[in-house]
Amino acid sequence: MGKTKKNESNFLVQGSILAVASIISRVIGLIYRIPLKAIIGDIGNDYYGTAMEIYSILLLISSYSLPLAVSKLVSTRMAKGQRKNAYRIFKGAIVFALISGTLAGLVVYFGAGAITAYVVKTPLSVFALKVLAPTLCVVAVLGVIRGFFQGMGTMMPSAVSQLIEQVVNAVVSVWTAYMLCQYGKKIGAVLGNPATYAEAYGAAGGTIGTGAGALAALLFILLVFFLYRPVFKQMTRRDRSKSLESYGTIFYVLAVTIIPVLLSTTIYNITSFLDMGVFKQIASFQGYQPKEYSTMWGVYVGEYKVLVNVPIAIASSLSASSVPSLATAFAEKDMPAVRQKVAYSIRFIMVIALPCAVGMGVLASPILQLLFHDSRELPAAMMQIGAVSVVFYSLSTLSNGILQGVNRMNIPVRNAVVTLVLHIGVLVALMYGLDLNIYAVVWANTFFSFLMCVLNGLSIRSHLRYRQEVLRTFLVPGISAGLMGLAVYGAYSALMRVLRQNAVCVVISIAFGACVYFLLLLLLRGLQENELRSYPMGGTLVRIAKKLHLMK
Repeated sequence: MGKTKKNESNFLVQGSILAVASIISRVIGLIYRIPLKAIIGDIGNDYYGTAMEIYSILLLISSYSLPLAVSKLVSTRMAKGQRKNAYRIFKGAIVFALISGTLAGLVVYFGAGAITAYVVKTPLSVFALKVLAPTLCVVAVLGVIRGFFQGMGTMMPSAVSQLIEQVVNAVVSVWTAYMLCQYGKKIGAVLGNPATYAEAYGAAGGTIGTGAGALAALLFILLVFFLYRPVFKQMTRRDRSKSLESYGTIFYVLAVTIIPVLLSTTIYNITSFLDMGVFKQIASFQGYQPKEYSTMWGVYVGEYKVLVNVPIAIASSLSASSVPSLATAFAEKDMPAVRQKVAYSIRFIMVIALPCAVGMGVLASPILQLLFHDSRELPAAMMQIGAVSVVFYSLSTLSNGILQGVNRMNIPVRNAVVTLVLHIGVLVALMYGLDLNIYAVVWANTFFSFLMCVLNGLSIRSHLRYRQEVLRTFLVPGISAGLMGLAVYGAYSALMRVLRQNAVCVVISIAFGACVYFLLLLLLRGLQENELRSYPMGGTLVRIAKKLHLMK
Protein backbone atom coordinates (compact mmCIF):
# COMPACT_ATOMS: atom_id res chain seq x y z
CA MET A 1 0.00 0.00 0.00
CA GLY A 2 2.84 2.37 0.91
CA LYS A 3 4.53 1.69 -2.41
CA THR A 4 1.31 2.36 -4.30
CA LYS A 5 0.85 5.67 -2.49
CA LYS A 6 4.45 6.62 -3.25
CA ASN A 7 4.04 5.76 -6.96
CA GLU A 8 0.81 7.74 -7.14
CA SER A 9 2.47 10.72 -5.47
CA ASN A 10 5.49 10.53 -7.81
CA PHE A 11 3.14 10.24 -10.80
CA LEU A 12 1.39 13.47 -9.86
CA VAL A 13 4.63 15.20 -8.84
CA GLN A 14 6.10 14.53 -12.29
CA GLY A 15 2.87 15.70 -13.89
CA SER A 16 2.93 18.78 -11.69
CA ILE A 17 6.49 19.64 -12.75
CA LEU A 18 5.48 19.61 -16.40
CA ALA A 19 2.19 21.36 -15.63
CA VAL A 20 3.93 24.19 -13.76
CA ALA A 21 6.42 24.59 -16.60
CA SER A 22 3.57 24.66 -19.11
CA ILE A 23 1.65 27.24 -17.09
CA ILE A 24 4.72 29.46 -16.81
CA SER A 25 5.38 28.98 -20.54
CA ARG A 26 1.81 29.88 -21.41
CA VAL A 27 1.94 32.92 -19.13
CA ILE A 28 5.15 34.04 -20.87
CA GLY A 29 3.39 33.38 -24.18
CA LEU A 30 0.44 35.43 -23.02
CA ILE A 31 2.67 38.31 -21.91
CA TYR A 32 4.66 38.54 -25.15
CA ARG A 33 1.47 38.40 -27.24
CA ILE A 34 0.49 41.73 -25.67
CA PRO A 35 3.31 43.79 -27.27
CA LEU A 36 3.13 41.58 -30.37
CA LYS A 37 -0.54 42.48 -30.83
CA ALA A 38 0.28 46.14 -30.26
CA ILE A 39 2.87 45.93 -33.06
CA ILE A 40 0.96 43.93 -35.68
CA GLY A 41 -2.71 44.60 -34.73
CA ASP A 42 -5.76 42.37 -35.22
CA ILE A 43 -5.11 41.77 -38.93
CA GLY A 44 -1.46 40.99 -38.25
CA ASN A 45 -2.68 38.56 -35.59
CA ASP A 46 -4.78 36.93 -38.29
CA TYR A 47 -1.71 36.49 -40.52
CA TYR A 48 0.32 35.18 -37.56
CA GLY A 49 -2.48 32.89 -36.37
CA THR A 50 -3.14 31.55 -39.86
CA ALA A 51 0.52 30.65 -40.36
CA MET A 52 0.67 29.00 -36.93
CA GLU A 53 -2.48 26.96 -37.63
CA ILE A 54 -1.04 25.58 -40.87
CA TYR A 55 2.32 24.98 -39.18
CA SER A 56 0.56 23.16 -36.34
CA ILE A 57 -1.15 20.77 -38.74
CA LEU A 58 2.14 19.88 -40.43
CA LEU A 59 3.76 19.60 -37.01
CA LEU A 60 1.02 17.20 -35.92
CA ILE A 61 1.52 15.06 -38.99
CA SER A 62 5.32 15.06 -38.88
CA SER A 63 6.27 14.91 -35.23
CA TYR A 64 3.64 15.87 -32.63
CA SER A 65 2.90 12.24 -31.76
CA LEU A 66 6.59 11.31 -31.43
CA PRO A 67 7.14 12.40 -27.78
CA LEU A 68 4.05 10.49 -26.66
CA ALA A 69 4.98 7.38 -28.65
CA VAL A 70 8.64 7.44 -27.57
CA SER A 71 7.77 7.96 -23.88
CA LYS A 72 5.29 5.07 -24.02
CA LEU A 73 7.66 2.65 -25.78
CA VAL A 74 10.68 3.58 -23.65
CA SER A 75 8.76 3.31 -20.36
CA THR A 76 7.37 -0.16 -21.19
CA ARG A 77 10.84 -1.48 -22.07
CA MET A 78 12.39 0.06 -18.97
CA ALA A 79 9.66 -1.59 -16.89
CA LYS A 80 10.79 -4.96 -18.34
CA GLY A 81 14.48 -4.15 -17.75
CA GLN A 82 15.20 -3.90 -21.50
CA ARG A 83 17.46 -0.84 -21.38
CA LYS A 84 19.23 -1.64 -24.67
CA ASN A 85 15.94 -1.85 -26.50
CA ALA A 86 14.82 1.42 -24.89
CA TYR A 87 17.94 3.13 -26.27
CA ARG A 88 17.41 1.58 -29.71
CA ILE A 89 13.86 2.93 -29.67
CA PHE A 90 15.33 6.38 -29.04
CA LYS A 91 17.86 6.14 -31.89
CA GLY A 92 15.26 4.84 -34.32
CA ALA A 93 12.90 7.66 -33.37
CA ILE A 94 15.62 10.27 -34.03
CA VAL A 95 16.01 8.98 -37.59
CA PHE A 96 12.23 8.96 -38.00
CA ALA A 97 12.06 12.55 -36.73
CA LEU A 98 14.75 13.83 -39.10
CA ILE A 99 13.01 12.28 -42.11
CA SER A 100 9.45 13.34 -41.22
CA GLY A 101 10.49 16.83 -40.05
CA THR A 102 12.49 17.51 -43.22
CA LEU A 103 9.67 16.35 -45.50
CA ALA A 104 7.12 18.48 -43.61
CA GLY A 105 9.44 21.50 -43.84
CA LEU A 106 9.76 21.11 -47.61
CA VAL A 107 5.97 20.87 -47.98
CA VAL A 108 5.48 24.06 -45.95
CA TYR A 109 8.16 26.05 -47.76
CA PHE A 110 7.20 25.14 -51.32
CA GLY A 111 3.45 24.89 -50.72
CA ALA A 112 3.03 28.02 -48.60
CA GLY A 113 1.81 30.22 -51.45
CA ALA A 114 -0.93 27.86 -52.62
CA ILE A 115 -2.10 26.97 -49.11
CA THR A 116 -2.42 30.57 -47.90
CA ALA A 117 -4.00 31.90 -51.08
CA TYR A 118 -6.52 29.18 -51.95
CA VAL A 119 -7.16 27.07 -48.84
CA VAL A 120 -7.41 29.69 -46.08
CA LYS A 121 -7.92 32.85 -48.19
CA THR A 122 -5.16 34.76 -46.36
CA PRO A 123 -2.41 35.18 -48.99
CA LEU A 124 -0.26 37.64 -47.03
CA SER A 125 0.36 35.06 -44.29
CA VAL A 126 2.74 33.35 -46.74
CA PHE A 127 5.79 35.19 -45.31
CA ALA A 128 5.10 34.03 -41.76
CA LEU A 129 4.46 30.45 -42.92
CA LYS A 130 7.66 30.13 -44.96
CA VAL A 131 9.72 31.25 -41.97
CA LEU A 132 8.33 28.30 -39.99
CA ALA A 133 9.50 25.61 -42.44
CA PRO A 134 12.91 24.81 -40.78
CA THR A 135 11.30 24.77 -37.34
CA LEU A 136 9.42 21.56 -38.18
CA CYS A 137 12.64 19.53 -38.29
CA VAL A 138 14.00 21.15 -35.11
CA VAL A 139 10.79 20.47 -33.17
CA ALA A 140 10.65 16.85 -34.39
CA VAL A 141 14.10 16.05 -32.94
CA LEU A 142 13.35 18.06 -29.79
CA GLY A 143 10.16 16.05 -29.26
CA VAL A 144 11.96 12.70 -29.45
CA ILE A 145 14.50 13.69 -26.78
CA ARG A 146 11.74 15.03 -24.55
CA GLY A 147 9.81 11.80 -25.02
CA PHE A 148 12.90 9.76 -24.10
CA PHE A 149 13.36 11.57 -20.78
CA GLN A 150 9.61 11.32 -20.02
CA GLY A 151 9.79 7.58 -20.69
CA MET A 152 12.69 7.40 -18.22
CA GLY A 153 10.37 8.88 -15.59
CA THR A 154 11.68 12.44 -15.36
CA MET A 155 9.87 15.53 -16.63
CA MET A 156 12.55 18.03 -15.57
CA PRO A 157 14.47 18.24 -18.91
CA SER A 158 11.18 18.72 -20.79
CA ALA A 159 10.01 21.32 -18.28
CA VAL A 160 13.20 23.40 -18.33
CA SER A 161 13.49 23.20 -22.11
CA GLN A 162 9.89 24.44 -22.41
CA LEU A 163 10.73 27.47 -20.31
CA ILE A 164 13.88 28.22 -22.32
CA GLU A 165 11.94 27.80 -25.55
CA GLN A 166 9.24 30.24 -24.51
CA VAL A 167 11.59 32.88 -23.09
CA VAL A 168 13.70 32.95 -26.26
CA ASN A 169 10.52 32.88 -28.36
CA ALA A 170 9.10 35.86 -26.48
CA VAL A 171 12.20 38.04 -26.74
CA VAL A 172 12.99 37.24 -30.38
CA SER A 173 9.34 37.40 -31.53
CA VAL A 174 8.74 40.91 -30.22
CA TRP A 175 12.08 42.27 -31.45
CA THR A 176 11.91 40.74 -34.94
CA ALA A 177 8.21 41.61 -35.28
CA TYR A 178 9.03 45.27 -34.62
CA MET A 179 12.04 45.32 -36.96
CA LEU A 180 10.25 43.54 -39.81
CA CYS A 181 7.14 45.64 -39.29
CA GLN A 182 9.22 48.74 -39.99
CA TYR A 183 10.74 47.05 -43.02
CA GLY A 184 7.25 46.05 -44.21
CA LYS A 185 6.12 49.65 -44.05
CA LYS A 186 8.90 50.61 -46.45
CA ILE A 187 8.01 47.76 -48.82
CA GLY A 188 4.33 48.70 -48.58
CA ALA A 189 5.07 52.35 -49.27
CA VAL A 190 6.69 51.35 -52.55
CA LEU A 191 3.80 49.02 -53.43
CA GLY A 192 1.11 51.47 -52.28
CA ASN A 193 -0.16 49.57 -49.19
CA PRO A 194 2.17 50.22 -46.21
CA ALA A 195 -0.21 49.05 -43.44
CA THR A 196 -0.93 45.62 -44.93
CA TYR A 197 2.70 44.76 -45.65
CA ALA A 198 3.78 46.04 -42.24
CA GLU A 199 1.32 43.60 -40.61
CA ALA A 200 2.39 40.73 -42.88
CA TYR A 201 6.12 41.22 -42.28
CA GLY A 202 5.50 41.81 -38.57
CA ALA A 203 3.68 38.44 -38.38
CA ALA A 204 6.70 36.82 -40.05
CA GLY A 205 8.88 38.37 -37.36
CA GLY A 206 6.68 36.73 -34.75
CA THR A 207 7.18 33.30 -36.31
CA ILE A 208 10.97 33.79 -36.38
CA GLY A 209 10.74 33.74 -32.59
CA THR A 210 9.04 30.33 -32.72
CA GLY A 211 11.99 28.85 -34.58
CA ALA A 212 14.58 30.57 -32.38
CA GLY A 213 12.88 29.28 -29.23
CA ALA A 214 12.72 25.71 -30.53
CA LEU A 215 16.41 25.80 -31.50
CA ALA A 216 17.42 27.11 -28.05
CA ALA A 217 15.38 24.36 -26.35
CA LEU A 218 16.97 21.71 -28.60
CA LEU A 219 20.50 22.90 -27.77
CA PHE A 220 19.73 22.77 -24.05
CA ILE A 221 18.14 19.32 -24.07
CA LEU A 222 20.98 17.95 -26.24
CA LEU A 223 23.43 19.19 -23.59
CA VAL A 224 21.41 17.42 -20.88
CA PHE A 225 21.26 14.26 -22.97
CA PHE A 226 25.01 14.13 -23.57
CA LEU A 227 25.65 14.70 -19.86
CA TYR A 228 23.22 11.88 -19.02
CA ARG A 229 24.40 9.52 -21.77
CA PRO A 230 27.35 7.94 -19.83
CA VAL A 231 24.98 7.09 -16.95
CA PHE A 232 22.49 5.47 -19.29
CA LYS A 233 25.28 3.60 -21.12
CA GLN A 234 26.37 2.16 -17.78
CA MET A 235 22.79 1.09 -17.11
CA THR A 236 22.58 -0.66 -20.48
CA ARG A 237 25.74 -2.65 -19.71
CA ARG A 238 23.85 -4.23 -16.81
CA ASP A 239 21.05 -5.22 -19.17
CA ARG A 240 21.09 -9.04 -19.51
CA SER A 241 17.99 -9.35 -21.69
CA LYS A 242 18.70 -11.58 -24.68
CA SER A 243 16.12 -10.30 -27.16
CA LEU A 244 17.49 -7.27 -29.00
CA GLU A 245 14.96 -5.61 -31.30
CA SER A 246 16.06 -4.96 -34.87
CA TYR A 247 15.68 -1.45 -36.30
CA GLY A 248 13.18 -2.85 -38.78
CA THR A 249 11.05 -4.01 -35.86
CA ILE A 250 11.57 -0.69 -34.08
CA PHE A 251 10.39 1.33 -37.09
CA TYR A 252 7.36 -0.97 -37.35
CA VAL A 253 6.56 -0.55 -33.63
CA LEU A 254 7.03 3.21 -33.91
CA ALA A 255 4.69 3.37 -36.90
CA VAL A 256 2.07 1.17 -35.23
CA THR A 257 2.25 3.34 -32.09
CA ILE A 258 2.48 6.69 -33.85
CA ILE A 259 -0.29 6.27 -36.44
CA PRO A 260 -3.23 5.93 -33.99
CA VAL A 261 -1.82 8.72 -31.80
CA LEU A 262 -1.20 10.80 -34.93
CA LEU A 263 -4.72 10.30 -36.22
CA SER A 264 -6.22 11.08 -32.83
CA THR A 265 -4.16 14.22 -32.20
CA THR A 266 -4.48 15.40 -35.80
CA ILE A 267 -8.25 15.05 -35.85
CA TYR A 268 -8.48 16.49 -32.35
CA ASN A 269 -6.33 19.52 -33.21
CA ILE A 270 -7.30 20.01 -36.86
CA THR A 271 -10.59 21.56 -35.75
CA SER A 272 -9.04 25.02 -35.48
CA PHE A 273 -7.61 24.79 -39.00
CA LEU A 274 -10.95 23.63 -40.40
CA ASP A 275 -12.78 26.28 -38.39
CA MET A 276 -10.56 28.93 -39.95
CA GLY A 277 -11.24 27.70 -43.48
CA VAL A 278 -15.00 27.21 -42.99
CA PHE A 279 -15.43 30.51 -41.14
CA LYS A 280 -13.60 32.60 -43.73
CA GLN A 281 -15.26 30.89 -46.70
CA ILE A 282 -18.78 31.26 -45.28
CA ALA A 283 -18.13 34.81 -44.02
CA SER A 284 -16.93 35.77 -47.50
CA PHE A 285 -20.02 34.16 -49.05
CA GLN A 286 -22.27 36.02 -46.59
CA GLY A 287 -20.88 39.35 -47.73
CA TYR A 288 -18.34 40.15 -45.01
CA GLN A 289 -15.32 42.05 -46.30
CA PRO A 290 -11.85 40.44 -45.94
CA LYS A 291 -10.83 43.08 -43.41
CA GLU A 292 -13.93 42.31 -41.29
CA TYR A 293 -13.51 38.55 -41.04
CA SER A 294 -9.74 38.91 -40.77
CA THR A 295 -10.21 41.21 -37.77
CA MET A 296 -12.68 38.80 -36.13
CA TRP A 297 -10.35 35.86 -36.60
CA GLY A 298 -7.42 37.92 -35.34
CA VAL A 299 -9.30 38.65 -32.11
CA TYR A 300 -10.25 34.97 -31.80
CA VAL A 301 -6.69 33.61 -32.13
CA GLY A 302 -4.86 36.61 -30.66
CA GLU A 303 -6.90 37.10 -27.49
CA TYR A 304 -9.54 34.42 -26.84
CA LYS A 305 -7.46 31.34 -27.72
CA VAL A 306 -4.31 32.69 -26.08
CA LEU A 307 -6.18 33.06 -22.78
CA VAL A 308 -8.15 29.79 -22.73
CA ASN A 309 -5.05 27.80 -23.71
CA VAL A 310 -3.26 28.73 -20.47
CA PRO A 311 -5.26 26.41 -18.16
CA ILE A 312 -5.66 23.79 -20.90
CA ALA A 313 -1.85 23.50 -20.91
CA ILE A 314 -2.11 21.80 -17.50
CA ALA A 315 -4.20 19.02 -19.00
CA SER A 316 -1.78 18.60 -21.90
CA SER A 317 1.13 18.31 -19.48
CA LEU A 318 -0.60 15.83 -17.19
CA SER A 319 -1.70 13.85 -20.24
CA ALA A 320 1.93 13.66 -21.44
CA SER A 321 3.16 12.59 -17.99
CA SER A 322 0.35 10.07 -17.48
CA VAL A 323 1.08 8.03 -20.62
CA PRO A 324 4.40 6.43 -19.52
CA SER A 325 3.10 5.92 -15.97
CA LEU A 326 -0.13 4.31 -17.15
CA ALA A 327 1.70 2.28 -19.79
CA THR A 328 4.06 0.87 -17.12
CA ALA A 329 1.20 -0.07 -14.77
CA PHE A 330 -0.78 -1.54 -17.67
CA ALA A 331 2.22 -3.57 -18.88
CA GLU A 332 2.51 -4.99 -15.35
CA LYS A 333 -1.24 -5.82 -15.45
CA ASP A 334 -1.76 -3.76 -12.28
CA MET A 335 -5.32 -2.62 -13.05
CA PRO A 336 -6.05 -1.20 -9.56
CA ALA A 337 -3.00 1.09 -10.00
CA VAL A 338 -4.20 2.09 -13.48
CA ARG A 339 -7.65 3.00 -12.20
CA GLN A 340 -6.17 4.89 -9.25
CA LYS A 341 -3.89 6.93 -11.53
CA VAL A 342 -6.88 7.76 -13.75
CA ALA A 343 -8.87 8.93 -10.71
CA TYR A 344 -5.99 11.04 -9.39
CA SER A 345 -5.31 12.73 -12.71
CA ILE A 346 -8.98 13.55 -13.43
CA ARG A 347 -9.41 15.02 -9.94
CA PHE A 348 -6.24 17.07 -10.36
CA ILE A 349 -7.49 18.49 -13.66
CA MET A 350 -10.95 19.35 -12.33
CA VAL A 351 -9.55 21.10 -9.25
CA ILE A 352 -7.62 23.42 -11.60
CA ALA A 353 -9.91 23.74 -14.63
CA LEU A 354 -13.20 24.55 -12.90
CA PRO A 355 -12.07 27.71 -11.06
CA CYS A 356 -10.16 28.86 -14.16
CA ALA A 357 -13.32 28.56 -16.27
CA VAL A 358 -15.46 30.39 -13.72
CA GLY A 359 -12.87 33.14 -13.21
CA MET A 360 -12.48 33.73 -16.95
CA GLY A 361 -16.24 33.92 -17.40
CA VAL A 362 -16.80 36.31 -14.49
CA LEU A 363 -13.85 38.64 -15.20
CA ALA A 364 -13.78 38.33 -19.00
CA SER A 365 -13.84 42.03 -19.88
CA PRO A 366 -11.62 43.21 -16.98
CA ILE A 367 -8.95 40.61 -17.83
CA LEU A 368 -8.98 41.59 -21.50
CA GLN A 369 -8.69 45.26 -20.56
CA LEU A 370 -5.79 44.46 -18.25
CA LEU A 371 -3.84 42.34 -20.74
CA PHE A 372 -4.75 43.73 -24.15
CA HIS A 373 -6.24 47.15 -23.31
CA ASP A 374 -9.29 45.89 -25.19
CA SER A 375 -12.72 46.93 -23.89
CA ARG A 376 -14.63 45.83 -27.00
CA GLU A 377 -17.70 43.62 -26.59
CA LEU A 378 -16.50 41.04 -29.15
CA PRO A 379 -13.59 39.43 -27.23
CA ALA A 380 -15.39 39.70 -23.87
CA ALA A 381 -18.46 37.91 -25.25
CA MET A 382 -16.21 35.20 -26.71
CA MET A 383 -14.64 34.65 -23.30
CA GLN A 384 -17.98 34.47 -21.52
CA ILE A 385 -19.38 31.99 -24.04
CA GLY A 386 -16.28 29.82 -24.32
CA ALA A 387 -15.06 29.79 -20.70
CA VAL A 388 -16.77 26.46 -20.01
CA SER A 389 -14.77 24.87 -22.84
CA VAL A 390 -11.70 25.13 -20.57
CA VAL A 391 -13.22 22.33 -18.47
CA PHE A 392 -14.25 20.20 -21.44
CA TYR A 393 -10.97 20.60 -23.35
CA SER A 394 -8.94 19.86 -20.23
CA LEU A 395 -10.85 16.67 -19.53
CA SER A 396 -10.97 15.48 -23.14
CA THR A 397 -7.23 16.12 -23.60
CA LEU A 398 -6.46 14.11 -20.48
CA SER A 399 -8.83 11.29 -21.45
CA ASN A 400 -7.08 11.00 -24.84
CA GLY A 401 -3.79 10.44 -23.01
CA ILE A 402 -5.38 7.91 -20.65
CA LEU A 403 -6.74 5.80 -23.51
CA GLN A 404 -3.43 5.95 -25.37
CA GLY A 405 -1.56 4.96 -22.23
CA VAL A 406 -3.58 1.73 -21.86
CA ASN A 407 -3.18 0.67 -25.50
CA ARG A 408 -6.64 1.80 -26.59
CA MET A 409 -5.16 4.18 -29.15
CA ASN A 410 -7.78 3.64 -31.84
CA ILE A 411 -10.64 4.74 -29.59
CA PRO A 412 -9.72 8.46 -29.43
CA VAL A 413 -9.39 8.37 -33.23
CA ARG A 414 -12.90 7.00 -33.63
CA ASN A 415 -14.35 9.42 -31.10
CA ALA A 416 -12.54 12.37 -32.68
CA VAL A 417 -13.82 11.51 -36.19
CA VAL A 418 -17.42 11.34 -34.99
CA THR A 419 -17.08 14.55 -33.01
CA LEU A 420 -15.28 16.42 -35.80
CA VAL A 421 -18.01 15.68 -38.35
CA LEU A 422 -20.76 16.79 -35.95
CA HIS A 423 -18.70 19.85 -34.96
CA ILE A 424 -18.42 21.06 -38.57
CA GLY A 425 -22.16 20.53 -39.00
CA VAL A 426 -22.86 22.65 -35.92
CA LEU A 427 -20.49 25.39 -37.12
CA VAL A 428 -22.08 25.59 -40.57
CA ALA A 429 -25.59 25.56 -39.08
CA LEU A 430 -24.79 28.34 -36.62
CA MET A 431 -23.17 30.52 -39.29
CA TYR A 432 -25.80 29.99 -41.98
CA GLY A 433 -28.87 29.57 -39.80
CA LEU A 434 -28.24 32.14 -37.06
CA ASP A 435 -25.53 34.32 -38.67
CA LEU A 436 -23.41 34.16 -35.49
CA ASN A 437 -20.14 34.86 -37.40
CA ILE A 438 -17.15 34.34 -35.06
CA TYR A 439 -19.39 33.40 -32.10
CA ALA A 440 -20.40 30.29 -34.07
CA VAL A 441 -16.77 29.13 -33.91
CA VAL A 442 -16.72 29.50 -30.12
CA TRP A 443 -20.01 27.62 -29.68
CA ALA A 444 -18.98 24.86 -32.09
CA ASN A 445 -15.66 24.33 -30.28
CA THR A 446 -17.43 24.12 -26.94
CA PHE A 447 -19.70 21.44 -28.43
CA PHE A 448 -16.68 19.57 -29.81
CA SER A 449 -14.85 19.47 -26.47
CA PHE A 450 -18.01 18.44 -24.59
CA LEU A 451 -18.79 15.55 -26.93
CA MET A 452 -15.19 14.32 -26.78
CA CYS A 453 -15.45 14.27 -22.97
CA VAL A 454 -18.59 12.16 -23.11
CA LEU A 455 -17.33 9.65 -25.69
CA ASN A 456 -13.87 9.25 -24.11
CA GLY A 457 -15.41 8.94 -20.65
CA LEU A 458 -17.69 6.12 -21.82
CA SER A 459 -14.71 4.38 -23.43
CA ILE A 460 -12.59 4.61 -20.26
CA ARG A 461 -15.46 3.25 -18.19
CA SER A 462 -15.99 0.35 -20.57
CA HIS A 463 -12.39 -0.75 -21.13
CA LEU A 464 -10.97 -0.17 -17.65
CA ARG A 465 -14.14 -1.03 -15.72
CA TYR A 466 -13.68 2.35 -14.17
CA ARG A 467 -16.38 4.04 -12.13
CA GLN A 468 -15.90 7.77 -11.88
CA GLU A 469 -16.04 9.23 -8.37
CA VAL A 470 -18.32 12.28 -8.64
CA LEU A 471 -18.52 14.03 -5.28
CA ARG A 472 -14.87 15.04 -4.68
CA THR A 473 -13.94 15.15 -8.38
CA PHE A 474 -16.77 17.27 -9.80
CA LEU A 475 -19.35 18.44 -7.25
CA VAL A 476 -17.09 19.84 -4.54
CA PRO A 477 -14.73 21.69 -6.96
CA GLY A 478 -17.76 22.85 -8.95
CA ILE A 479 -19.59 24.25 -5.91
CA SER A 480 -16.38 25.82 -4.61
CA ALA A 481 -15.67 27.41 -8.01
CA GLY A 482 -19.25 28.73 -8.28
CA LEU A 483 -19.11 30.38 -4.85
CA MET A 484 -15.64 31.70 -5.70
CA GLY A 485 -17.09 33.28 -8.85
CA LEU A 486 -19.71 35.15 -6.79
CA ALA A 487 -17.02 36.31 -4.37
CA VAL A 488 -14.75 37.47 -7.21
CA TYR A 489 -17.55 39.37 -8.96
CA GLY A 490 -18.56 41.05 -5.71
CA ALA A 491 -14.97 41.93 -4.82
CA TYR A 492 -14.23 43.39 -8.25
CA SER A 493 -17.43 45.46 -8.31
CA ALA A 494 -16.80 46.84 -4.81
CA LEU A 495 -13.15 47.63 -5.51
CA MET A 496 -13.95 49.40 -8.79
CA ARG A 497 -16.39 51.71 -6.99
CA VAL A 498 -13.63 52.68 -4.56
CA LEU A 499 -10.34 52.46 -6.50
CA ARG A 500 -11.47 52.83 -10.14
CA GLN A 501 -8.23 51.16 -11.29
CA ASN A 502 -9.01 48.08 -13.38
CA ALA A 503 -5.53 46.52 -13.15
CA VAL A 504 -5.35 46.74 -9.35
CA CYS A 505 -8.94 45.52 -8.93
CA VAL A 506 -8.42 42.51 -11.22
CA VAL A 507 -5.22 41.39 -9.46
CA ILE A 508 -6.72 41.74 -5.97
CA SER A 509 -9.95 40.01 -7.04
CA ILE A 510 -8.09 37.05 -8.55
CA ALA A 511 -5.91 36.64 -5.44
CA PHE A 512 -9.01 36.89 -3.22
CA GLY A 513 -10.82 34.34 -5.38
CA ALA A 514 -7.92 31.87 -5.17
CA CYS A 515 -7.98 32.08 -1.34
CA VAL A 516 -11.76 31.64 -1.24
CA TYR A 517 -11.59 28.63 -3.55
CA PHE A 518 -8.80 26.98 -1.53
CA LEU A 519 -10.69 27.46 1.73
CA LEU A 520 -13.97 26.13 0.31
CA LEU A 521 -12.25 23.15 -1.27
CA LEU A 522 -10.76 22.13 2.08
CA LEU A 523 -13.88 22.93 4.11
CA LEU A 524 -15.93 20.67 1.83
CA ARG A 525 -13.26 17.94 2.02
CA GLY A 526 -12.50 18.11 -1.69
CA LEU A 527 -8.81 17.21 -1.23
CA GLN A 528 -6.96 14.79 1.02
CA GLU A 529 -3.55 15.52 2.48
CA ASN A 530 -1.63 13.07 0.26
CA GLU A 531 -3.27 14.58 -2.85
CA LEU A 532 -2.52 18.14 -1.81
CA ARG A 533 1.13 17.31 -1.07
CA SER A 534 1.62 16.11 -4.66
CA TYR A 535 0.45 19.48 -6.07
CA PRO A 536 2.85 22.36 -6.79
CA MET A 537 3.81 23.92 -3.41
CA GLY A 538 1.77 21.15 -1.81
CA GLY A 539 3.82 20.98 1.39
CA THR A 540 3.32 24.70 2.02
CA LEU A 541 -0.41 24.44 1.31
CA VAL A 542 -0.75 21.52 3.76
CA ARG A 543 1.01 23.50 6.50
CA ILE A 544 -1.28 26.50 5.89
CA ALA A 545 -4.35 24.25 5.95
CA LYS A 546 -3.32 22.67 9.24
CA LYS A 547 -2.62 26.04 10.86
CA LEU A 548 -6.12 27.14 9.84
CA HIS A 549 -7.52 23.83 11.21
CA LEU A 550 -8.90 22.97 7.76
CA MET A 551 -7.01 19.69 7.67
CA LYS A 552 -6.15 17.25 10.45
